Amino acid sequence: MTPRRDDSTTPFPSRRAVLAAIGAVPIVSVAMPSPRATAAAAAAVVVDPSARRQTIRGFGGMNHPAWAGDLTAAQRDTAFGNGTGQLGFSVLRIHVDENRANWSAEVATAQRAVAHGAIVFASPWNPPAGMVETFTHGSQTNARRLRRDSYAAYAQHLDDFTRFMKTNGVDLYAISIQNEPDYAQDWTWWTAGEIVTFLRDHAGSISTRVIAPESFQYVKSMSDPLLNDAGALANLDILGAHLYGTSFSNFPYPLFKQKGQGKELWMTEVYYPNSTDSADLWPAALGVGEHMHRAMVDAEFQAYVWWYIRRGYGPMREDGRISKRGAVMAHFSKFVRPGHVRIDAAPNPQTNVYVSAYTGDSTVVIVVVNKNSAAVSQQFTLANTASATVSSWVTDASRTLAPLSGPGMSNGSFTATVAAQSMTTFVVTVGSSNGTDTQAPGTPGLPSATGVTSTSVTLSWTASTDNVGVSGYDVVRISGGTETPAGSSTTARATVTGLTAGTAYTFAVYARDAAGNRSARSSTVTVTTTAGPTGGCGVGYRIVGSWNGGFQGELVIRNTGSAALDDWTLSFSFTAGQTITQLWGGTFTQKGGAVNVVPVDYNRSIPVGGSVTIGFIAGQGSTNPAPTAFVLNGGTCANE
Repeated sequence: MTPRRDDSTTPFPSRRAVLAAIGAVPIVSVAMPSPRATAAAAAAVVVDPSARRQTIRGFGGMNHPAWAGDLTAAQRDTAFGNGTGQLGFSVLRIHVDENRANWSAEVATAQRAVAHGAIVFASPWNPPAGMVETFTHGSQTNARRLRRDSYAAYAQHLDDFTRFMKTNGVDLYAISIQNEPDYAQDWTWWTAGEIVTFLRDHAGSISTRVIAPESFQYVKSMSDPLLNDAGALANLDILGAHLYGTSFSNFPYPLFKQKGQGKELWMTEVYYPNSTDSADLWPAALGVGEHMHRAMVDAEFQAYVWWYIRRGYGPMREDGRISKRGAVMAHFSKFVRPGHVRIDAAPNPQTNVYVSAYTGDSTVVIVVVNKNSAAVSQQFTLANTASATVSSWVTDASRTLAPLSGPGMSNGSFTATVAAQSMTTFVVTVGSSNGTDTQAPGTPGLPSATGVTSTSVTLSWTASTDNVGVSGYDVVRISGGTETPAGSSTTARATVTGLTAGTAYTFAVYARDAAGNRSARSSTVTVTTTAGPTGGCGVGYRIVGSWNGGFQGELVIRNTGSAALDDWTLSFSFTAGQTITQLWGGTFTQKGGAVNVVPVDYNRSIPVGGSVTIGFIAGQGSTNPAPTAFVLNGGTCANE
């Protein structure tokens, strides 16, 4: 096939060159404060278990047998086990080779990771050679990209890998469509527009969660278009990013918080600060601790994944022993387990001191990075906690994940001396001191919804009971296996705001008492917000004919607005298992009941006052209810 020239003429440096530039800064140039005496105690850090942020999916790294050799059996246990001398990783990233004959190389380590309770996800660097064409990208004349006529075949390739791993006992949590599409000198380039098209039109056929775009430097121009396209967003499950050279100021992502409801946000690859220094260099390895802190607190990532697990600059040395960088990672991974939720705590209570906190079951985990050259004294207070016991571990120049005694806790507070240039993790077991209140409240009743609007809903439930007394309730929004905070209340009633019109949300409630004990989660209720203002469109839906097990349907899209509707995407949902098998007048994808339809060339623009007719054949069960809501380019259409 004749190569096509890329529209961009901007020369991009190779990823290798950029990484070399990032790693060129000598680690000794990092300024450390001069030695000083132990600081006076700073203001207390208030840790509030009721102020819940993101749910943590886990921490981990990459295994790439073709490039770095496979982990040995013992090294797999060191990486994914959580005993003494083990990293406690709960996420494994593997490679999707373009040649399926090489897929079996990924199985053994993935199987062992799963046996330890880890999740596994996969990333491709290149599609199969027959699906690729060369083109000119800036100064690169042999750049590679996926051919447009191979998008469906590539989606099948990714799904084939997913099914291959499943038949070998590894149920992939997710699969990416491309590793670093924006710095692909040595592999396959994608533009943001190409990713949108692939997600919208083809990713729905992949039988696991889909990750994109895995940008090299968390470049928002690669991911903004995905969030702003309803069809692409419907088929995106995890927004993945790499953080090579990304400044801390670029960690927050307001658009994701606005548009990414129900999606996960992962950091899927990094090494930090470089790949040239030994991972045992101290206090340089403390930089990893601050980087992870920023990723959890500033960026609100739910997963943090290192590059090669076993490497001289990685968490595990070539001899299979944990490095200082690995120990720093383990201060998170061993104690902040999958399903823990980050909670509010002052992130920077003293100069060069960084604090993050997490809760799960009956524990609160507090991770502290002290980059100062002297110890600091820091008080911590757990809100609504009467008593607890505290365990702690430290890594510094002379100690690695060493257990410490205490400190003691009184009236919900403890004060700790945090060693100079150290990582310290405190695990607070709530309600276990002196036989005081350890009984959790009863489970709240099933929530019911009233006052449903396009942006809010009021939930109420039967109050919980407790041996001492219920102090409050936490409302959470549930999407798949992920919980996100939605509100809190001191009564059995709460109003949740900031919702999107015409969208289904699932909610549940927890009760808590003054000692910090938390109930089991209530049963869930699903609420669909009312439709907001229409998007300048109307959709007519009718059944043309039906037969046993199937029917023919028709959709008519009308432009009732004041401007042409270009490159439209129509989204709607079937609720009774109907499945489209054939469609004309557009191209469709279906994931569960959710259907997206995009135009073909001849009806790509709907003029003002004009209409487009789409026909389809679908299978059905015993019932065949019509869809109740239609969304075109993000706007709700009127039902006609």
